[in-house]
Amino acid sequence: MKHIFYSLVLLLSLSACKENPSGEDGAMTSTPEKQRDSVQDFAIVIHGGAGTILKENMTDSLETAYEAKLTEAIQTGYKILQNGGTSLEAVQRTINVMENSPLFNSAKGAVFNHEGKNELDASIMDGKTLNAGAVAGVTNIKNPINLANEVMVNSEHVLLSGKGAEEFAEEQGLEIVDPSYFFTQKRYDALQRTLEQEKTAKKDTKTAFYDPFIKDDKYGTVGCVALDKNGNLAAGTSTGGMNNKRYNRIGDSPIIGAGTYANNKTCGVSSTGWGEYFMRGLVAYDISAMMEYGGKSLKEATDAVIQKKLTNMGGTGGIISLDNNGNVSMEFNTPGMYRAYMNDKGELQLGIYKELQK
Repeated sequence: MKHIFYSLVLLLSLSACKENPSGEDGAMTSTPEKQRDSVQDFAIVIHGGAGTILKENMTDSLETAYEAKLTEAIQTGYKILQNGGTSLEAVQRTINVMENSPLFNSAKGAVFNHEGKNELDASIMDGKTLNAGAVAGVTNIKNPINLANEVMVNSEHVLLSGKGAEEFAEEQGLEIVDPSYFFTQKRYDALQRTLEQEKTAKKDTKTAFYDPFIKDDKYGTVGCVALDKNGNLAAGTSTGGMNNKRYNRIGDSPIIGAGTYANNKTCGVSSTGWGEYFMRGLVAYDISAMMEYGGKSLKEATDAVIQKKLTNMGGTGGIISLDNNGNVSMEFNTPGMYRAYMNDKGELQLGIYKELQK
């Protein structure tokens, strides 16, 4: 009887394993049972940056403007997914909406570097193929995420920078603009304030530490992660970087595995915050690795990386992420993060501060 009993247990265990979803190579995915009750045909999540975003510092009109633009952006991608479009297209077009808005530190609303110029970074990744494209330090590309996509699709490279990236953009027929297109008075004034603070700090010999990079002006990066009806994930990120940055500094946004990552076996991630820490911690990839190799759920992985690992390192910021079932995580260790999520039922979650507005 014992042999019969153990045989039945073994058969039931094997049957249960077959019912679990698998990756393209047949390997078991890491999404735990407790999250499988939430499976979306498609889903999309976006961010518009994280930082010291407090209700008491926000006017009603500005709050309304952010909510409207976040809604416009996410609905753009949602409609593409709803109509059977790809996650890559949804990510690109959604980010375009935010890149074209002066509200965010990306393209049109980009911060200025120390010399008073706008230097733009972006990246995109395909979770199905693990192909990726990125650009850094471009100054005349209207929509850097579009150039990142061209690098992914039409070159053998992953990351192009500066003049070379701009030359490639012209060859691909992308929209080129005069650098003055990116000028906004708000960002220019922020640079002037920082330069004045530098002068004051240099005169004050009692100042023990001063770092002009540690400003909320560095936040405002935009990003999107999407899951389409074919089960493919994609992620993208676009930014103007840090206010007053020098020496052609490049942050995490164009770095695959730090600012952007997507893998159909696990999740898609887009990051925002103090890029140096996101690069040191390989934040986006680390979340995926915890799921793939450690069996963590998306929520467990994002909490461990953002609330523990990143925070313990001294880094600030957040991420948006979807797993391969459309479950969402919008994790951040700052007072606020502009964010929105839509599932396949068309339900919208919208947030700016710690608590969701809708």
